[in-house]
Amino acid sequence: MRAKDIQMAGVADLRRRVLMISGAIDTTDHDVSVTVNLPEPGRWQVIKSETNLTEQTWVAMQVVMDEESTFVNDPESLVMSRQFSKSFMTPDQRRLTFYGGEVRPGEAVLKVYEMETTGRKPAYSYSRYSPIATDSLEKSEQTLEELVANGMARRPMVEVVVPVTVIG
Repeated sequence: MRAKDIQMAGVADLRRRVLMISGAIDTTDHDVSVTVNLPEPGRWQVIKSETNLTEQTWVAMQVVMDEESTFVNDPESLVMSRQFSKSFMTPDQRRLTFYGGEVRPGEAVLKVYEMETTGRKPAYSYSRYSPIATDSLEKSEQTLEELVANGMARRPMVEVVVPVTVIG
């Protein structure tokens, strides 16, 4: 399935090695696969903002890198989100989950992390978790703990190729 109405755009600052992406997500039944056309491979700081256009509150977001890319996990790397107070990165540095907060319908979420890629077209997928309305608070918290530890199950993908403008 290809997205028709999810608009995302990026700017790559070649001198600072910063990739800024903004857009919106309007699907609750699919994960979003994002492919970015970088000017060159290597280490990039990613600043990503997206608006929740769904009718569900997100309480966790997971990012999974492709085979050519990993997250950077060192003391100088900034891994944070304005909406989520916690993050978990797997030892293989391929999956990063933000949690400990929420993004309500109509709100934007901001995430910052660094990635290392050997290719010029890295792809990564985003999954979101929204509690099931009929679940108790305890059940929702248990489910969230399991999703952070084990990862979110893959759902059908919406593919987005993000156009990137190069500056610097």
